[in-house]
Amino acid sequence: MRYHKLGHSGLEVSALCLGTVTYAPPARSGRSWTLDEEASRSLIRAALEQGINFIDTANIYAKGASEEIVGRAIRDFALRDEVVITSKLYNPMRSGPNSKGLSRKAIMQECDHSLQRLSMDYIDLYEIHRWDDETPIEETLEALHDLVKMGKVRYLGASSMFAWQFSKALQIQKYERWSRFIVMQNHLNLIYREEEREMLALCAAEGVAVTPWSPLARGRLARPVDAAKASVRGADDSYTDFLYAATAEADSAVIRAVEVIAETRGVPMAQVALAWLYTRPAVVAAVIGATRESHLTDAVAALDFQLSAEEIHALEAPYIPHSIVEHD
Repeated sequence: MRYHKLGHSGLEVSALCLGTVTYAPPARSGRSWTLDEEASRSLIRAALEQGINFIDTANIYAKGASEEIVGRAIRDFALRDEVVITSKLYNPMRSGPNSKGLSRKAIMQECDHSLQRLSMDYIDLYEIHRWDDETPIEETLEALHDLVKMGKVRYLGASSMFAWQFSKALQIQKYERWSRFIVMQNHLNLIYREEEREMLALCAAEGVAVTPWSPLARGRLARPVDAAKASVRGADDSYTDFLYAATAEADSAVIRAVEVIAETRGVPMAQVALAWLYTRPAVVAAVIGATRESHLTDAVAALDFQLSAEEIHALEAPYIPHSIVEHD
């Protein structure tokens, strides 16, 4: 396993981050493709044994069930000081006023709730899951800075938003001398490359690490086009359709290019798609969602898999511009 500094910080993380949205009993998540606690714990333990020290969760994942499972697994399988735990907030956790968003009240209460579910004293990396149009960004940034000064959070990060929004936030943090974002966790993969327009260059210039979510396009880049619905999740995940259904025909050419290179090189498609991702500016760690140990094995192998310039061109050539999704 390789380890890198996370952005302009001194924090060292593995080159793979274990995403945990699938780690929650179906009865809690409301999704047929999530895993019960026993299966989830097995994969968390396997990831730790592979050298992955970077684990990502969020309050919204099964309304806290993922955080609970992660917390118990870390307590049983790892030393707290040796792992880097990420959690996120923004989405509604209940109905009624002050139940979502990035107000000072929401930030303080949701951080405390996440700490309780994780059974931890601090969160290593606390991220805003989205931009909140209804709260002044200065209120959000000062509250996050206060969490760092209180010792409840070590570092700050953000997830999908427009580059102008992220640039504004970074400059306010710099001007006010508040704790700065060190991570941008954004949507980036071979069939969604709109972040290459501005965000990646901004992150590289500002010393912000990029940790892409959905690096395999929720499995679409890991299997042939004709097998897109072959998995349980592929057949029953409306969010995948939301992200990619509108461009499915155009994306198929990219997926076929992945398949050709994988067949030629004798490796799984996932390795090819992940290897491409690590050629992008500022990308430090892909957030992978493993539901089998083979998913972990393929991801680790991708770290040493090198694509030629010709192969990179073949993968990129079929891409067409996409509409912005998730933060438009």
